[in-house]
Amino acid sequence: MNRFEGKVAVVTGGAMGIGAATVARLAGEGAVVYLADIDGEAGARVVAETEGTVHFVHCDVSESAHWRALAARAMDEHGHVDTLVSNAYTLRFGAAHELAEDDWARVLDVTLKATYLGLAALAEPLTAACGSVVAVSSVHAHASMPGFTAYAAAKGGLSALVRQLAVEYAPAVRVNAVAPGPIRTRQWDRVPPEGQAEEAGRTLAGRLGRAEEVAAAIAFIASDEASYITGAELPVDGGRLVRLA
Repeated sequence: MNRFEGKVAVVTGGAMGIGAATVARLAGEGAVVYLADIDGEAGARVVAETEGTVHFVHCDVSESAHWRALAARAMDEHGHVDTLVSNAYTLRFGAAHELAEDDWARVLDVTLKATYLGLAALAEPLTAACGSVVAVSSVHAHASMPGFTAYAAAKGGLSALVRQLAVEYAPAVRVNAVAPGPIRTRQWDRVPPEGQAEEAGRTLAGRLGRAEEVAAAIAFIASDEASYITGAELPVDGGRLVRLA
């Protein structure tokens, strides 16, 4: 498929995990992709390993100046931006009384504020292109576990923000979210095998998901095939939330 032939996409947090899989998927379908991340080494590796046109941009997504620079570069080099995938996040664990205020702020800045900043910087080209935005939320927006205080707040806010942005930018720009469940990325390296097996058993699919499976959902909902979908959130969780309910 070449659903993104001739289009320009920005993918944040694109150096690893779901972000890297999404970069590969969109570039493989013809997009010019700007991979925005703070990890230059990992970003360069993704660029080298990905077929298609991928540009690494050092970007702290919590900084508006970085967003303005990214937007200016994309417009200077290609004249349009068609798709934004807001995927960057960070984790700091702890209950409210255990979590430092700076850690709380950093999680919300990278995981939630970044989508607002991305739309602020790219609203004009996305509107001109009748483009699409996909934010990567989480099952943690809808169900809770100990220790995820800041992350759950950020993802819950992100799910609500997506609905609001869909209203604000309609009809020109479609804004949607995907909500991954347990996906086998580097974050799971810290979980022992028995913990991974236990979490896999809580899904209806009976396994952890793959980053490529989330990337496939992102590519669909960002593409013109999903032209009548906006303000929606697509679970990509192997049925995890169904079992929680």
